[in-house]
Amino acid sequence: MADMHDATEEYLETILEIEEEGITPIRARIVERLGLSAAAVSEQVNRLVEQGYAELLGDRTLRLTDKGRDLAVSIVRRHRLAERLLVDVIGLEWELAHKEADRWEHAISAEVEQKLVELLGDPATCPHGNPIPGSHNRPDAAPTTTLTNALPGRATVSRISEKLELDDDALAYVAHANLVPGSAVSVVGREGDVIVLESDAGEQRVPNALADLLFVARADR
Repeated sequence: MADMHDATEEYLETILEIEEEGITPIRARIVERLGLSAAAVSEQVNRLVEQGYAELLGDRTLRLTDKGRDLAVSIVRRHRLAERLLVDVIGLEWELAHKEADRWEHAISAEVEQKLVELLGDPATCPHGNPIPGSHNRPDAAPTTTLTNALPGRATVSRISEKLELDDDALAYVAHANLVPGSAVSVVGREGDVIVLESDAGEQRVPNALADLLFVARADR
């Protein structure tokens, strides 16, 4: 039953994260995000529908029910608070926080969640720059764009896609290149299928596939 419970939470969390990025949730997007087979995803989505957590609409898109959204928001909130604790208090390396928080999120009670909020000062975002649902603080509202679409000039990394957080190698590269949220960069331009920029770690040549998952705000706005 624990495995089933965790699978339900993982799928609800994934659907909400896909929505956050302005992408229409369909089964194919879940397949891409989780790296699972289409058959396995279809089976679990059908379970979500049967349990009243989601609806499968006529155009095959997924919509969370109120019950499903409440649980998804709770999971994402606990996960991102856990990431903050791991990085800000315990000192875990930034690139390791997502995977470790996956283990913690299922065990955090409402009482512990409230203590985390008090300890951390009710943070607006996780260490990867994504908003923490339910926070009384608000993330920086500055307009952002993907690094792929950024114009040459100074910018600040604002957040990374949750999709990138599932790629250990990509996370390690982002950390090594100092492209973590809050870091200042200078976008030089495009050369073929890479974006050339300068960070505190020197010149970086970021492939488009990775640049699509990094969001920046212009520093000279």
